[in-house]
Amino acid sequence: MPVYALNPLEDPRWEDLVQRDRRASVFHTTGWLKALFRVYGYQPVVYTTSPPGDTLRNGMVFCRVDSLLTGRRLVSLPFSDHCEPLVQSVEEQREILTFLHRLLEENEFRHVEIRPLSLDLTAEPRMQIGAFYCFHELDLRPSREDLLRGCNKKSVQAKLRKAASGPLTVEEGWSDEILKKFYHLMVMTRRRHNLPPPPQEWFWNLAALLGDRLLVRVVSLSGQPVASILTLSHQTTLIYKYGCSDSRYHHLGGMPFLIWKAIETAKQHGFEKFDLGRSDFSNEGLIKFKDHFGAVWSVLNYARMSAQPASKVMDGSTKRFAKHIFAHMPGRLLALSGRLLYRHIG
Repeated sequence: MPVYALNPLEDPRWEDLVQRDRRASVFHTTGWLKALFRVYGYQPVVYTTSPPGDTLRNGMVFCRVDSLLTGRRLVSLPFSDHCEPLVQSVEEQREILTFLHRLLEENEFRHVEIRPLSLDLTAEPRMQIGAFYCFHELDLRPSREDLLRGCNKKSVQAKLRKAASGPLTVEEGWSDEILKKFYHLMVMTRRRHNLPPPPQEWFWNLAALLGDRLLVRVVSLSGQPVASILTLSHQTTLIYKYGCSDSRYHHLGGMPFLIWKAIETAKQHGFEKFDLGRSDFSNEGLIKFKDHFGAVWSVLNYARMSAQPASKVMDGSTKRFAKHIFAHMPGRLLALSGRLLYRHIG
């Protein structure tokens, strides 16, 4: 089978496939791809065995990342926890992977990375395990009462009762004002972890391009934002993508309150799955936080095909030094660092 390349931002067949295929996520949508292109300059491309003009039967979507720090590479997809190849058969998959290997042999790219949710691509010829993460997902089909009973009594249920009886207020949407409150907490949280935040325009573009598929919730105490989450939705799945908070108010239970509110609302609107995303296995606190909502975890394996050893942006000692620098940066400079660095690490 010949393999063809198409631009998903210009070819309407891609969005049609994304809406038809039950394996597709919000990360496949043209809104997400447009945000990656506008903010980071990543050019998206879809490889398919469907000829031009035919109904699109399959496709693997990538972004071309061209960086002096990390090399020229294909990633499916940057800043996306997962991106399932939308193929109908093993034969289609192998044709596309063989085509990608030829691109590597021709020195078009340093490496190709694919982030499947369920497919095991590491068994394919020339594919290797890249990064791997802990992935959490909650089945929303049980009753609200059963979902609540599945939550940890001390870490979730008790905090929900405390938050509900306290003076916390919640607002939601994607207005400028709500996004500003969210981003203020995002900068605060990333600084707490000695990391720069994603650039502000990333979130504003997501809101503009995804519309009601994106929702920001902010919980405040006497007008002071204390915690916020950003969720994304597609078909019957809700995704918890970003969370941030002011650590001075963790005792109020703002984050568990917002996660549970997202679960309740998703349940009311007929969603079947709550995707809580990936976590580094070294981040035991985050893994436990997701465990406490009754989510089931599995291993998320990324697959990589390389023409040469992949560049490493920073080794361990450099990372520690960078974190020390980030920890002492004022908020505006920290945000500027994110704007400069993130396009290299997608």
